[in-house]
Amino acid sequence: MPRETELVMSADCLHTIFSRRARFAPDRVALSTSDGPVSYGELDARSDGVAARLVRLGVRRGTLVGLSARRSAEAVVAMLGILKAGGAYVPIDPDYPAARIAYLLADSGVTVAVTARDVSPGLTARHPAIVWVDVDDDVDEDEKEYPYEAEGWTAPSGDDLAYVIYTSGSTGDPKGVAVEHRNVLRLFSSTAPWFHFDENDTWSLFHSISFDFSVWEIWGALLHGGRLVLLPATVTRSPEQLVSMLRRERVTVLNQTPSAFHQLLTVLFDGQDAEASTSGLALRLVVFGGERLEPRMLAPWIDRHGDRMPRLVNMYGITETTVHCTYRPITAEDVTAEGGTSPIGVPLPDLRVHVLDERGRPQSDGVPGELHVAGGGLARGYLYRPELTADRFVPSVPEVGEERLYRTGDRAVRRPDGELVYLGRMDDQLKVRGYRIEPGEIEECLGRIPEVARAVAASRDFGEGDVRLVAYLLPARPAASRGEEAKRIVLAAERHARKELPRHLRPSRYVVVPEIPMTLQGKVNRDALGK
Repeated sequence: MPRETELVMSADCLHTIFSRRARFAPDRVALSTSDGPVSYGELDARSDGVAARLVRLGVRRGTLVGLSARRSAEAVVAMLGILKAGGAYVPIDPDYPAARIAYLLADSGVTVAVTARDVSPGLTARHPAIVWVDVDDDVDEDEKEYPYEAEGWTAPSGDDLAYVIYTSGSTGDPKGVAVEHRNVLRLFSSTAPWFHFDENDTWSLFHSISFDFSVWEIWGALLHGGRLVLLPATVTRSPEQLVSMLRRERVTVLNQTPSAFHQLLTVLFDGQDAEASTSGLALRLVVFGGERLEPRMLAPWIDRHGDRMPRLVNMYGITETTVHCTYRPITAEDVTAEGGTSPIGVPLPDLRVHVLDERGRPQSDGVPGELHVAGGGLARGYLYRPELTADRFVPSVPEVGEERLYRTGDRAVRRPDGELVYLGRMDDQLKVRGYRIEPGEIEECLGRIPEVARAVAASRDFGEGDVRLVAYLLPARPAASRGEEAKRIVLAAERHARKELPRHLRPSRYVVVPEIPMTLQGKVNRDALGK
């Protein structure tokens, strides 16, 4: 039997590494759920049963299989079962509108789906073949023990698809990003010297399995023999309940969008004794991703705990490059730095990140450009969309090197010390009264007001061509979102904008809001902010 630390590199598929973990320590807890713990051995056995049924239905290497389940043991059982059968899972969030579910099923072309009975209506309406993950059907014992001995079945390899996650761009229909086993495995092997994940870590599954941050959370735990705490939706929506869970489960690795973490900070530090509010936490690492991080928002945490324990790490990334591209520990100096920049640091060791101009040529240090990524994290491409794949996954120019690049659509600048600073989306530009406006510039400016924890800028159409720039302001103190305090915040914002911003960048309206609404993926939901 190999040493446990060697198991992560001893196989070339996600599920085979997991199964080695299960054989090494079958009684170790893999999942903590509201219904009780699930061991590695039990999870391995249950997913074998799902794999057997899928193979019997004709699933083979590369078959796309729908997966609709909430954050539950059933979701992880289904995921492993699909991979063991040789398929790739296509997550379909049961909370999506019916039209969105119908689109994902039709676009992916899945004919087989794994689901639980409490979330099945959205799938069964389109009549794919269903495997019930929460019902043990008539698979006999021999088939459970030898589930893969079927005609035409061969074991998958690292070059086979592991999942297809749909992501929405700024325009057009959702598109499926096809990611292989090897893309995910090298994510963890390349970052191992930074994070040192092992069987002593406890992770929380905070994000929907339809969001690729969940790939980091699920496999970060299971590939290293750790424990994964499955959070009910009520906990992910309640910072108070989340804090209690972090204490109770002794979570060591927490992954958050900046928006979600800000809500957590509000609960921890608003009107409470700082030491009492954070006592009992076992965190050693907080990883940010999914949206722009402004380090200033972390001031309350760093003022009380410093920047060493837990470490706060900003990881820029996108689904097409397998979750994360860059690594940047956030320091106390970042919190107090002028300019409100969003540092994203250096590329992962097996990736190359280039800042290029519109012709694909490298920009000099200090000159903004579009981020392009090369290396082992690049996905296979977009499902059934060769033209879009060719448009975004592009060959490089000689000045960069002869390798495939992913054109991210994100703006950044490389500093003289080699670190990257994120500047926002290329397509985030707003057009108001003929001016092209970068909302990040306005948000950063208004975010420097002491009374404001966060600002979001958006254009709003008031009818008959009346398009205005509106700023939404989240108070640093929740009680200040109404009444006279809210009026004072608006006046402070107006004064600050007149002092710092040219006329065309000044919002015509300021709205103080009690919270910044988020999407299911934990990002700012600008459409839900209203006028």
